[in-house]
Amino acid sequence: QVQLVESGGGLVQPGGSLRLSCAASGFTFSSYAMSWYRQAPGKERELVARIKNTGGSTNYADSVKGRFTISRDNTKNTVYLQMNSLKPEDTAVYYCNADRILPYGIGSDEYWGQGTQVTVSS
Repeated sequence: QVQLVESGGGLVQPGGSLRLSCAASGFTFSSYAMSWYRQAPGKERELVARIKNTGGSTNYADSVKGRFTISRDNTKNTVYLQMNSLKPEDTAVYYCNADRILPYGIGSDEYWGQGTQVTVSS
């Protein structure tokens, strides 16, 4: 049974910090790239951050670059998103994603978590 379970969301004041966690199970975690997406009401889902399976390469949306940091611990099957200097526009449901593209055109697969709410408000 594949599971991605997010935690750490909540209410925080502007300028504050929050750390999200995503615990994975049911698949070979170290073979998958991991990402954080977010979606605000009435908005499209957007990629926030992505990290390769080895943890050696990361990418960030311009809107969060310098404020957010993605990391992973393959011994714990967990990916994290450290969020600093939070702004009201960061308010959204944050989703954990795992994906893998197989070689030689074999195929690909992808998994999603249920999401966790982050609200930035004074």
